[in-house]
Amino acid sequence: MPPRLCQLCQTNKALIRRPKTGQQVCKPCFFEVFETEVHHTITENGGIFKPGDKVAIGASGGKDSTVLAHVMTTLNARYNYGLDLTLLSIDEGITGYRDDSLLTVAQNSKEYALPLTILSYQDLYGYTMDEIVAKVGRKSNCTFCGVFRRQALDRGAEGLGVGHIVTGHNADDIAETVLMNIMRGDIARLARCTSLVTESEDTIKRSKPFKYAYEKEIVMYAYFKKLTYFSTECIYSPDAYRGHARVFLKDLEAIRPSAIVDIIHSGETFELGKEVKGGLKAMQNCLRCGYISSNDLCKACALLEGLDHGLGKDAYKHNAAGKLDLAAPAMGVSIPDRIHGTDRKIVV
Repeated sequence: MPPRLCQLCQTNKALIRRPKTGQQVCKPCFFEVFETEVHHTITENGGIFKPGDKVAIGASGGKDSTVLAHVMTTLNARYNYGLDLTLLSIDEGITGYRDDSLLTVAQNSKEYALPLTILSYQDLYGYTMDEIVAKVGRKSNCTFCGVFRRQALDRGAEGLGVGHIVTGHNADDIAETVLMNIMRGDIARLARCTSLVTESEDTIKRSKPFKYAYEKEIVMYAYFKKLTYFSTECIYSPDAYRGHARVFLKDLEAIRPSAIVDIIHSGETFELGKEVKGGLKAMQNCLRCGYISSNDLCKACALLEGLDHGLGKDAYKHNAAGKLDLAAPAMGVSIPDRIHGTDRKIVV
């Protein structure tokens, strides 16, 4: 029986079966179609970039951000986007995980000739994730990390004069988020979690070029391109709530591979009714750090207050409404000083 030929070029031997479409393709065609699909995501509806944009790639050293750095560098040169690319990494302070993965990011910086900036939770917030987990336990630690990481990326981009952050969130990540928001009944987040681009007057523009890229295909791309990436899972993530949505999604994908993108499309068509929109809180600026928030305190400052007051496992519940107690005594270094008075570690 002759070898099966690539369904795209009809010339080379097919070596890869695309999880997303089921097509059997050769390696060159897989690389081309993967990159072309990302290019179409970037350029559809007028495009998410404009020439001259300074863009920070959120780099963790994992497969998604490493492939993103490689593809963004490739497409920027191939299609002449005219972007000024840089790598921005956040050191959460997780011993045996993040310290090792940042070595991979430094290697990526050299391989793609991109400048790298690293900001740490310790410098920004006065705590490492190891210290936070020691205080609050493993049940709610991902809440802290998610809130702190998002704000840290914005702070880092602002300091670098960057107007746009791209992250390696893939189709699986977005579909998981849709499922999580449904299970939580979080209507506000459900309405915006599938957006390709998010921005407001007070936050840095963010986009997800891998919005429609399946995780399995990103892994295959990294493997066949022989890219340098860090594959160890965060030591604190096995107990994360997202894990339940991930298992459910993988079961759906096994039955119907299109389930991932179908869930994303469902989220895209979701619209809030007028009565729901009217009940949403208006956005304002945090009275302590100035970050955008729906309460007096942004989530990061509210969480830091709980930690500073030594509330341990109840720290994440502290001041959930974000009410600012102006009479409360300051404890340790003030939050604004911690956030704004940062030292940047630059690796070239």
